[in-house]
Amino acid sequence: MRIGIDIRCLAEGKRTGVEEYTLALLQALFEYDQENEYILFFNAWRKVTPDFSWLEPYPRVTLKVFRFPNKLLNLSLWYLGFPKLDLLLGGTDVFFMPNLNFSATSQKTQLVVTTHDLSFELFPETFSMKQRFWHFLVNFRQLIRRADRVIAVSQSTKDDLVEEYRVPETKITVVPSGIDQRFRKMDRNDPELMHIKDKYHLPYRFILYLGTFEPRKNIVALIDSYNALVASGNSLFEKYDLVLAGTRGWKCDDVFAAREASPYKEKILLPGFIADEDKVALYNLASVFVYPSLYEGFGFPPLEAMACEIPVITSHSSALPEVVGAAGVMIDPYQPDELYRALEAVLTDHELAQTLSEQSAAQSRQFSWEKTATATLALFRAPGIAKGK
Repeated sequence: MRIGIDIRCLAEGKRTGVEEYTLALLQALFEYDQENEYILFFNAWRKVTPDFSWLEPYPRVTLKVFRFPNKLLNLSLWYLGFPKLDLLLGGTDVFFMPNLNFSATSQKTQLVVTTHDLSFELFPETFSMKQRFWHFLVNFRQLIRRADRVIAVSQSTKDDLVEEYRVPETKITVVPSGIDQRFRKMDRNDPELMHIKDKYHLPYRFILYLGTFEPRKNIVALIDSYNALVASGNSLFEKYDLVLAGTRGWKCDDVFAAREASPYKEKILLPGFIADEDKVALYNLASVFVYPSLYEGFGFPPLEAMACEIPVITSHSSALPEVVGAAGVMIDPYQPDELYRALEAVLTDHELAQTLSEQSAAQSRQFSWEKTATATLALFRAPGIAKGK
């Protein structure tokens, strides 16, 4: 079987959730599948191509790089339905899109599309006008209708597809994402911990958030809860700083304004972008990880923190309960007082924190990229589903 895969989402070299999913899933697929042939479709007008040397050990994988101007290619795919991407690869039995994008494929191939979330439909106000216009042109609703099979990374995302797009449930398969085995509890004497602490100028005790700065992540509520915690009069909480790590996203000025207005702004630290290789140590250094997001299609950061056996506080919304299970403290993201009480409980109750750490390790072991790859490959091999239904 010839399997084509669209890897245009890797063009910018980022390591956000979609890119993490694509890279990890492909590597697991190539390791696991010793039978099928894979042809990767990559397009970038600029003569800059990400490092694909990791593909070298896989003789069944072929990378095909095209240099079409992106805007021209997207316009042609959107308006003319040309070129057919599977035919550019020499024909495929299955064409897999790990993320939404402009696309056109022939009737000769089975189209499989992964849906990570419908945040652009459910929370359009958290996207820029440019992003909303791009999503409008891509017309994800039509792409899903054209697809023969749809992968949802969580039951929550599947439910959204059924409710928002009226996609038949039989067309959607829930295949949870995995987690890299490098996320683990580190020895407290590991010199890497001190190296990362010094590199990012981290305090001895801190509450951690890691992710993009954008309205959907609800970071301002975390700052408000932290302010209330320190102001509560309990001297214990004065020993903890708040570390907000990650990159700037759309409409994130409120986060910086909230920090500036905080009477404890010197204790609210912004280390910025965290290199991928530094994340494991960062999680291990934290006392508690907080992820009060309003909506997630899956939720990598809480899962990564749990694998490092760090107590997790997160929202009881969208896919997060599926990821965290009973191993974390769930709060209503629209009720800041709940986040305050959760922080108070975890930081003062050592037994609770220890129980959460132990449960987190067990919960995280339920997820692996090998499981994701096995289920995805089974879907590639499954009988096709009639298009347009």
